[in-house]
Amino acid sequence: MDIEQYRIYCLAQPGVSEEFPFDNCTLAFKVGGKIFVLFDIESFSSVNLKCDPEKAIQLREHYSGVIPGYHMNKKHWNTVSCDGSISDKLILEWTNDSYNLVLNSLPIRIRKEINQNQ
Repeated sequence: MDIEQYRIYCLAQPGVSEEFPFDNCTLAFKVGGKIFVLFDIESFSSVNLKCDPEKAIQLREHYSGVIPGYHMNKKHWNTVSCDGSISDKLILEWTNDSYNLVLNSLPIRIRKEINQNQ
C-alpha cells in the first residue's frame, strides 16, 4: 500500500479530516477533532495508531513491526511499521480499530453529527 492509498482510505471514514498539526511532514487524521492516525509523509515508514491498552501490549508481543507509539502516550498508541512486515490488511484493520476507539470516546452529540452527515 502506498501513502496515497492509505490517505484515501483514512479520508473515506465518516467525519474524518486531515491536517498538519505539528510540522509540515507529520500528517494527522482526525475524527471529531481527535487524532486517530498520524505518520511522516516524507518516509511513510510507519503509522501511529491509537489502541486499547491491553490490545496494544498483545500486538507488540506478537508482531516485531509493532512498537510503543513514537512520540505518543505509550499506553494508548502503537507505531506500526509499513515495511511489509505487517500486512496491509492488518494495518487497515488496526486503522479501523483506532478510528472506532476515538469515535466512541467522543461526546454523543458529536457522534450523532458524524453519523448524520454520512
